Amino acid sequence: MTTNQPLVQDQSLSVAPETPWWKGAVIYQVYPRSFADSNGDGVGDLAGITARLDYIASLGVDAIWLSPFYPSPMDDFGYDIADYCDVDPIFGSLADFDALVARAHALGLKVTTDLVFAHTSDRHTWFAESRANKDNDKADWYVWADAKVDGSPPTNWQSVFGGPAWTWDARRGQYYMHNFLGSQPQLNVHNRAVQEALLGVVRFWLDRGVDGFRIDAINFSMHDPELRDNPPAPPSNKARTRPFDFQQKIYNQSHPDIPLFLERIRALTDEYPGRFTVAEVGGDDAVREMKLFTAGEGRLSSAYGFDFLYADKLTPQLVREAAEQWPDAPGTGWPSWAFENHDAPRAVSRWTPEGVEPAAFARMKMALLCALRGNIIIYNGEELGLDQVEIPFELVKDPEALKNWPLTLSRDGARTPLPWASGESHAGFSSVDPWLPLGATHGDLAVDRQQDDPASLLNLTRRLIALRAAHPALRLGANAHWIADGDLLGFDRVAGGEHVRCLFNLGGGAIDIAGRCAGAEPIILLNGADPAHLPPCGALWLKLEGKN
Repeated sequence: MTTNQPLVQDQSLSVAPETPWWKGAVIYQVYPRSFADSNGDGVGDLAGITARLDYIASLGVDAIWLSPFYPSPMDDFGYDIADYCDVDPIFGSLADFDALVARAHALGLKVTTDLVFAHTSDRHTWFAESRANKDNDKADWYVWADAKVDGSPPTNWQSVFGGPAWTWDARRGQYYMHNFLGSQPQLNVHNRAVQEALLGVVRFWLDRGVDGFRIDAINFSMHDPELRDNPPAPPSNKARTRPFDFQQKIYNQSHPDIPLFLERIRALTDEYPGRFTVAEVGGDDAVREMKLFTAGEGRLSSAYGFDFLYADKLTPQLVREAAEQWPDAPGTGWPSWAFENHDAPRAVSRWTPEGVEPAAFARMKMALLCALRGNIIIYNGEELGLDQVEIPFELVKDPEALKNWPLTLSRDGARTPLPWASGESHAGFSSVDPWLPLGATHGDLAVDRQQDDPASLLNLTRRLIALRAAHPALRLGANAHWIADGDLLGFDRVAGGEHVRCLFNLGGGAIDIAGRCAGAEPIILLNGADPAHLPPCGALWLKLEGKN
C-alpha cells in the first residue's frame, strides 16, 4: 500500500429513505468572492460558481453553502447586508442566482445560503428610516438608547471587533448598538414587526428554490432590554487582545427569547418540505446554546460551532470531548462540524505536526472529518490542501485585522482565490489581478494538477465522501469505544449491523496498534498505515469481523 493511495472496498448500504437528506450530509462551503471570476473584474461571482458546479458535484457532496452575495457596502465583505432580497452587482443578478439554483438542482446538489439576522448594514433602508427620528414606523427596528447623564454609552458592552458596542447618532440624539462594526447596527429582533420582516426574507429565498440556511451569529440576535452592564470575565491565562474579551457576554447577546424566534423560522421552513437550517453559534456558552437551538422537532435542524476552527492543535482529547457533547440520545440535536471556514485560519497550517509533510497531514485530516458523526462542512480549497496565505499589511482587507493589527490574524489568508489551472494567469481564477493575492504555493495544488492524479488529496476526498455515503455507520451511526491515548485517536461508528472502526495518529511518531484491529477488514488505509501500526499521520477505517 502506498502512502497516498487508499484501499477501498465498495460495499454500498442504502440509507433509509425516510432519513432527511441533510442528516449526515457533506456540505461544501463556497466563498463567492474567491471561487471563480466569470467577468474579469478580479472578484468571484455567481456565474463563476455556476460554471464550476460540475466540479463541486464531482466531489460527491450533498449540498453547497453560499456565503453572502447580497447588496452590501462590503465593510465586512457581505456580512453587512443592505438588501436581503437581491444580489450585489459585483456577484451578478437574481437571474444569475436562479440559474445557479437550477443548475445545482439538475446536478443533484442542494443549495443553502447565509442569513444574517443579528444586524444589517447602516446603508439598509430600514436603518435610514429608523435613524431619521424617534417617531417613524421603524424607529424601534434597531437597538437605540439614550446616553447616560454624563454622555457616555448606555452600557459597558463591547463589540467583537474592538471598542464600545455603541455609536452616537446625532440625528436621533441617541446611541445605537452594534456587536460588530459600527456600520453593522443591531436589529431589534425582540420587535415582532422585525421578526415578520425577517420571516419575509426567509420566504423570499425559499420561493426561489433555496434548500436551507446557515443562520449567522444567531446568538447575537437579541439583547437584554433592561440594558444591564456585563460583569467582568474571570481571570484567565489566555491573552486578551480586545476589550470584548474582558467581559462575560451575558446581556449583549444570548437572550432566552431567541429560541422562540427560531421556532418561527422552523415553522416557516416546514411549509417547504426537506428544508435544512443550521445555526452558527460561538462564544463561551456555545454548546448549551447549540443544544437549545436544536432541541426537539420544532427548532433548527443542526448547529455549527467553533470547536475546531480556532484550535491551535488537533488532539484526540479535543475530538473526543467535542463529539461526546452530542450523544446519540433522544432530545439531543444533530451537530455540524468544520475544520476550516472563511473566518478561521487554514487547518493544515495550524495543525500539521512538526516534521510531517503537510500533504500527509491533509490526507489524515480529511479522513477524520469524513468519519465524524454529524454533518460535515468542507471549505472551498480544503479538498486541495490549501494552506494559510500570509497577506502583507498593505493588502489586508479584513476589517477585524485592520482594527487589531498585528495581534489579530487576518481572515484574508483563508479567503484567497481558488487555484483552478496551474499554468494560467492568476491560476485560472481570473484574467486580472484578483481582490486578494493567490497563495505562492497554491498553483502547485491547483485543480488541474490534482484532477487526474489518483494519489491526490482531491481524489482522496472524492473517495472518502463516497465511502461515507455508502456506509450508514459512517453517515448516521452512533459513536462508541473512544480511544484518546497520546496521539492515538480511535472511535467506532455503529449503525444496525454495521460496525466501522476508525483510527488516527495525530502526531509525528509511529504508534503500535497491534491487537486493536484483529480480524478486521480494511476499508481505507492512509499514509502507510496497516492494521498493526500507524505511521505519523497514519489513518485507517476498518470493518469489524462478524459485523454487517
